[in-house]
Amino acid sequence: MLKKKSIAFIGAGSMAEAMISGIVKAEKIPPNQIVILNRSNQERLKQLETAYGIKGAVIHELDFSKIDIIVLAMKPKDAQTALHSIRDYIQPHHIILSVLAGITTSFIEHFFPSGQQVIRVMPNTSSMIGESATGISSGKHTLQDNLFIAKELLECFGKVYVIPEDKMDLFTGIAGSGPAYFYYLMEHMEKQAVAGGLSEEAARQIIAQTIFGAAKMILEQNETPAALRQKVTSPNGTTAKGLHALHINGAGTAIKIAIQEASGRSREITSKFNKFNTGVIR
Repeated sequence: MLKKKSIAFIGAGSMAEAMISGIVKAEKIPPNQIVILNRSNQERLKQLETAYGIKGAVIHELDFSKIDIIVLAMKPKDAQTALHSIRDYIQPHHIILSVLAGITTSFIEHFFPSGQQVIRVMPNTSSMIGESATGISSGKHTLQDNLFIAKELLECFGKVYVIPEDKMDLFTGIAGSGPAYFYYLMEHMEKQAVAGGLSEEAARQIIAQTIFGAAKMILEQNETPAALRQKVTSPNGTTAKGLHALHINGAGTAIKIAIQEASGRSREITSKFNKFNTGVIR
């Protein structure tokens, strides 16, 4: 189904690149059917053209009638300006996917003619290697068949979870921002390993394999994280000592607050943009 679809990315940042990389590697949409646009950085477009075999374009030169899927991948702060700039090009057949953190489907729908199909998406940067955890929420006008098309597209670069839109801020705090939490943990584990005498390369590989193995155990074993933790924790052993240190130093609280803060920031963005809803001129 995807082979015949054409897709345009509005915005050329890291998330757009991660998604493009995943789509190209999955070979579901030919690179020459993928177009990318951004506001001013032509050098960035040329870089992506060379890396992935896709096409760069400027908005007034693109034939939008030949595009099936439009991905909104600009920075959230630029969303209102960008939506104003493309609204005259949007057509009823377009499926609009938004990866804009904190911006609702209803806000985006407000810019376009009534009935426009909008789907909110939250991938993470693991899209680049086909391992994203991606949340997807349908707007009020989206046809079920087109939700399936969007899901198939997003499965090019990982697992897709259909969730209610009012849970998307929470999903953003967990999965959208989640890779950075693990990188931060790995960064500190690596520093300690190097301080103890391991090389950076060896430490990085050991730590990455350890986290990969733990994640795979969760995915493949029908047990909770708590149960698996208890299995590997012998009384008064090395793991118990390490876990006790995590507990008394507030690791669990830090994780909880990190998710709450990231989710809260997503809600703040939502609230900010919703203020403009009634002022949009079509």
